[in-house]
Amino acid sequence: MDRKILAILQRQGRIPMTELATLVGLSTTPCAERVRRMERAGVITGYHASVSPEALGKPLLVFVELRLSSKSEEIFEKVRKELMLVPDVQACHLVAGSFDYLVKARLGGMREYRRLLGDILKKLPVAAESHSYIVMEEIKETLALNI
Repeated sequence: MDRKILAILQRQGRIPMTELATLVGLSTTPCAERVRRMERAGVITGYHASVSPEALGKPLLVFVELRLSSKSEEIFEKVRKELMLVPDVQACHLVAGSFDYLVKARLGGMREYRRLLGDILKKLPVAAESHSYIVMEEIKETLALNI
């Protein structure tokens, strides 16, 4: 039952509780309690509005690979703190492989991209090598998990 609720909430986060309850075959009170329980347990972490990047003047999507010249827990922590402060960075992941970080950013254009890359490289505690990928077409992007 919880999985049914989650599948619907991922697609329709603002669905009225009465409608959600009907769709999953419960009455409103038990359905609402299940949702509250999943919120308290951290299964449901929030409700979000999907905003058009183009409407906000951020049509350029860029992925940047960063490879650090040296690595340690202290350096990883410093890099994490610096990248958390960059407002145009939407996502950043420490990864295993031929590079250390994968950064996703939404920008207004190439001038902003150049500034972003310079700012990131300047703020890192150690020298880094970068490779960037400019997205030409977004095929699929979702926050929904397959349930």
